[in-house]
Order: sequence, then structure tokens, then C-alpha cells
Amino acid sequence: MGEVLPMPSFGDLFTDVRGDERTMRVSYHPERGAVVLSLWSGVTCRGSFRMALDDVSRLHGLLAEIGASLAPTTVLPAVPPAGGPPDPVDAAARVAPRSPVVDQTGDISGTIHRGVLPVPRVA
Repeated sequence: MGEVLPMPSFGDLFTDVRGDERTMRVSYHPERGAVVLSLWSGVTCRGSFRMALDDVSRLHGLLAEIGASLAPTTVLPAVPPAGGPPDPVDAAARVAPRSPVVDQTGDISGTIHRGVLPVPRVA
């Protein structure tokens, strides 16, 4: 693993849904022109990814699409209520769920990177 630096003042920490002290740290390093995503198990960094600033807007767009698809929705009834057609104001407020748009940015169908990963050695 490379050099481990203190968390800069601009960043955030996310907890893994699986627990076990798994976290992801996201930090901005303007001096390196990068955003760093690092995976932690307790106080040990298990891996990191330096993202070029040019790619941040693409990641942000993807996360925004995922967030928009998670918005609570109400499905319109197939048959109008007994009192007549649905209220147009209520119908306009109801939104159908959206699927996020996913841009494939590289060929992920090959097997060149598939194989048995080495078992990490922990001191």
C-alpha cells in the first residue's frame, strides 16, 4: 500500500452496510488533482483508488441518477376511484420509477482480468 496520509479537511466517511468496521473514505486532494476513495477495515486501509478530477462529474452524474431512481413513488390505480377520475393534481404528483442511465465506458465482457486472486497476507 502507498503512503497513508491523514484525512484532509474536505472529505467524508461512509459505513459499509455489512458492518465489521468496514468504511469508505472519500477525500479531495487538490495538490494531486485527485479524489481518493479508500476502503478501510477498522484502522487498516485495504485499498485505494485515485480518481482524476475530470471523472468526478461522471461519477456524480451516475450517483445522482441512482438517487433519483430511489425516490419514493406511488403507482396510479388501474381503475379510477368510484367517485370519478383521479384528481389531476394528485396524478401529476405521482411519478413512475426511473431506471438510472448507465454508460458502459469500457469492455467488461472479456476474461483477461478474471482469475484467481492471490490470498492477501496480513502481518
